[in-house]
Amino acid sequence: MEVERFSISGPVHFTMPRFGDARGYFTETFNTEKMKVVGITEPHWVQDNQSCSTEVFTLRGLHFQLPPFAQAKIVRILSGRIYDVAVDLRTKSPTFAQWLAVELTAEKQNQLYIPAGFAHGFLTLTPDAVIAYKVSAAYSRTHDRSLSWADAALDIKWPLPVGSKPKLSEKDEKALLLVALEHELMESA
Repeated sequence: MEVERFSISGPVHFTMPRFGDARGYFTETFNTEKMKVVGITEPHWVQDNQSCSTEVFTLRGLHFQLPPFAQAKIVRILSGRIYDVAVDLRTKSPTFAQWLAVELTAEKQNQLYIPAGFAHGFLTLTPDAVIAYKVSAAYSRTHDRSLSWADAALDIKWPLPVGSKPKLSEKDEKALLLVALEHELMESA
């Protein structure tokens, strides 16, 4: 397994081995024991989600849930390419409010593990991008939050054409700036 770690502790970018022949290929997309070897030790995953974004430059996120429904995620893409972003919202972390990004592609079949305590979002780089991800906690509308993709305090370098804006949901149009969420984040730490 190929593994990449970041200066922000916790997230892991990895690619599982692929075995191919004239018929096609086989790969494990998830293996509990292999995950433990690279430090992904979630006790259990409770749900698998899948989304499809039909248009290029659709942005979903930056989403997170407060404890006790904070979610760890393993994100992979089934069709297309995305720019996948994780923002450290652990208020006691030395990398609080820092972000990392990885391009995930169906061709490479690479994945990103994002621990609980991070906001997550992605920008589609191709039409008909199909994303699959595991989560470690159920959805809770009461604990669900959205952090603005365009928060200047984060300064995320989204690969958008100059002067353009991504396609957003109504929920993401109303997402809050980090400064408006900090009190809740501190209380839940």
